[in-house]
Amino acid sequence: MPAALRMPEPELIDHAGLDSVVYLRIYLIGLKIFVPITFLAWAILVPVNWTSTGLEGAVINNITSSDIDKLSISNVHSKSERLWAHIIVAYAFTFWTCYVLLKEYGKVASMRLQFLAGEKRRPDQFTVLVRNIPPDPDESVSELVEHFFLVNHPDNYLTHQVVYNANKLAKLVKKKKKLQNWLVYYQNKLDRTSKRPEMKTGFLGLCGTKVDAVDYHTTEIDKLSKEIALERDKVTNDAKSIMPAAFVSFKSRWGAAVCAQTQQTRNPTVWLTEWAPEPRDVYWPNLAIPYVSLTVRRLIMTVAFCFLTFCFMIPIAFVQTLASLDGIEKAAPWLKPLISIPFVKSFIQGFLPGIALKLFLIFLPTILMIMSKFEGFGSISSLERRSASRYYIFNFVNVFLGNILAGSALQQLDSFIHQPANEYPETIGTAIPLKASFFITYIMVDGWAGIAAEVLMLKPLIIYHLKNFFLVKTEKDREEAMDPGSIGFNTGEPRIQLYFLLGLVYAAVTPTVLPFIIIFFGLAYVVFRHQIINVYNQEYESGAAFWPDVHFRVVIALIVSQIVLMGLLTTKKAASSTPFLIALPIVTIWFHRYCKGRFESAFVKFPLQEAMMKDTLERATEPNLNLKGYLQSAYAHPVFKASIDEDDDDEEAYSQKWETESVTVPTKRQSRRNTPLPSRVSGASSPSLPHAEP
Repeated sequence: MPAALRMPEPELIDHAGLDSVVYLRIYLIGLKIFVPITFLAWAILVPVNWTSTGLEGAVINNITSSDIDKLSISNVHSKSERLWAHIIVAYAFTFWTCYVLLKEYGKVASMRLQFLAGEKRRPDQFTVLVRNIPPDPDESVSELVEHFFLVNHPDNYLTHQVVYNANKLAKLVKKKKKLQNWLVYYQNKLDRTSKRPEMKTGFLGLCGTKVDAVDYHTTEIDKLSKEIALERDKVTNDAKSIMPAAFVSFKSRWGAAVCAQTQQTRNPTVWLTEWAPEPRDVYWPNLAIPYVSLTVRRLIMTVAFCFLTFCFMIPIAFVQTLASLDGIEKAAPWLKPLISIPFVKSFIQGFLPGIALKLFLIFLPTILMIMSKFEGFGSISSLERRSASRYYIFNFVNVFLGNILAGSALQQLDSFIHQPANEYPETIGTAIPLKASFFITYIMVDGWAGIAAEVLMLKPLIIYHLKNFFLVKTEKDREEAMDPGSIGFNTGEPRIQLYFLLGLVYAAVTPTVLPFIIIFFGLAYVVFRHQIINVYNQEYESGAAFWPDVHFRVVIALIVSQIVLMGLLTTKKAASSTPFLIALPIVTIWFHRYCKGRFESAFVKFPLQEAMMKDTLERATEPNLNLKGYLQSAYAHPVFKASIDEDDDDEEAYSQKWETESVTVPTKRQSRRNTPLPSRVSGASSPSLPHAEP
C-alpha cells in the first residue's frame, strides 16, 4: 500500500492508463468535497440541531426518535429561526461543490488533451467508423466506400476495412478452441498414465457410446477446421455477409479528425462517421447489427429497464420486511427467544436489511450489461458507460428512494400519481431524516465491508477455486481462471455516485452521516490505487471519455439535495425561508450548462491544431513510416486472425510486423504481467501496447 501511494501520477498514467487514473480522481473529489463540508456542518449545524428540543417526547410516523435524530434537522422546532442556519450552510455547500467540480473538470480535460497529444501512435488516431452506408446496385460496399472517400477526401483517404457479419464464424472458432483445450488435457493424461483415456459422447459425458478421447477430439477438430474454412470463404465472398459499415483509415490524424467530426452528405442519416474505438475496445458482435434496428432495440430496452426498476422493488421490499424484527417474528415465531437477545436484536435491526439488499443486487450488473449489449453499442467502453448510467438510475430509485419511502415501488408510484406534484418534495423530505441510521449501516455494509472484500478479493478467489475444481484442464485454463479482469467501471462508478448522493442529501439534514462517507472515500482511494497498480488489468483506453457522465451525476445529486431540503423546510412550516432555496437549483443547472459548453467538447472531439502538431512531428521524426501497412489489418475481425493455424507463416509474419513497430513502455511494476492487455471480450490488441515483461 505505501509503495502504491508513492507512485507519481505521470508514471501511473504510463503504467495503467488515463482511464484508471481519472477513476481514482473520483474518490479524491469525494474527499475534496466532503472533508470541508463535514467540518462546516459539525461546527454549525450539529450544535444548532442538538441544542433544540423539537423531538422531546415526540413520535413521528410511529417511529420514536433516537439520539442520531437529535443531531438532525428533525430536532429543530417548526417555524424556528434556527432553520436559517441550514439555508445559509446549503448555499455554502452548493458553492463549494460547484467550485471543486469546476476545477476538476478543467484539470481532467487538460489531462485528456495532454494524454492524447503525448500518446504513441495507435490505429484509432487515424481511423473513423462509418455506418449506415447507403446500398448501391452497381457497386459492392467496399467499392462504394473507396470511391466515396477518394472523391470527398482525396488528399487524406488511405485504406478501409469493411465490417463482416462473422458472428457464426466466431462461434465455430470458439468451439474449436474449446475442443483443442480438451485435446491437450487428454494428451497430458495419456502421457501421465500411458493409458488411452476414454469418454462418452452423450450429454456432458454422462451417457452415449464410449470412445477413445484423443481420437474423438482429433477427428472433431479436423471436421470443425473444414467447417471454419467453408464459413470463412462464405463470409468473405458472400455480399450478404458484408455489413453497411466500414473502418476507414486516413493518411493523417488531421484527416481522420475532419472526417469524424463533420457531416458527410446533405442527408444526415447516411454515411454517419464517428471516431473508431481502439481495436481491443471494439465489441465485434454488435457491429453486425443493422444500424436501422438500433433505435428500436434501444426503445425496447428502455421499456424493459423501467419494468425491471419498478418490479425489482417488490422482492427487495419483501426481503427487507423479512429482515426486520416484526417480519422474522411473523415468519418464524419459534425464533422469538433468540431475537430477543440484545446482540442478535442489534444485528437484525442494524445490518440484516443492508446485507439482504446487497445480496439481492449481486446479479443486477450482469443483467444491465446484457441489456446494453442488446442495444447494439459498438465498443466495450460505451457498453460499460451505458450499463453504469442505468445502474445509477436503479440505485437512485430502489436503494435511495426505495428505502426512504415505505412499501414497494408500485405502491409508491400509485401514491405519487394520486397526490399533487407540489407535495412530492414534502413527502420525501419528511422521510429523509428518519432513514439516516439505515444509510449509516448501509455505508458500513456496502462501503466499508465492500472495500475490505476488495482487498481480500474473496469473490475472485472463490470463483478461481470453483473453476480450478470443475473446469480447469490445462495450464491455459488455469491462467485464464487466475485473470483478475478489469476494475469494472460499470459497477464501481455508480456505487461511488450513490455515496455522493447520500453525502450531499444528508449534509444539511443529518450531518452524522458525513464522517462515515469520508472514511469510505479515504479507504477506497488507498485500496483501489493499490488494486489498479498491482492487481487489475486495463482492457481498453478511452482517454477518460466517461468524465462528463461523472460530473453530471454529481450535479444531479446536488440538485436532489436542494429539493429535499426545500421539502423539509416546507414540513417545518418555514414558508418565508423556503423561497431563498429556489435560487440554488437554478444556479446549479446554469453551472452545469456552463461546464458542458466550456469543457465537454474536449471529451467528444479532437482539436485539429493538436492533430496537425502530432502529424508534423511524426513526419519529421519518421519520414519513411509505412502507415498503410500499419493500418491495413488493424481493424480486421479478430476471428480471421484466430482461425489461422498458429504454425502458419502468415500468422508469424503478422506477429513479427507488430513487434517491430510497437514500442515498449517502461514500468516499475513487478507483478505477474503488465497492463494494458488485449481485451478478453474483443480479443483484439493495439499495436502500440507493450508486451508482457518479467
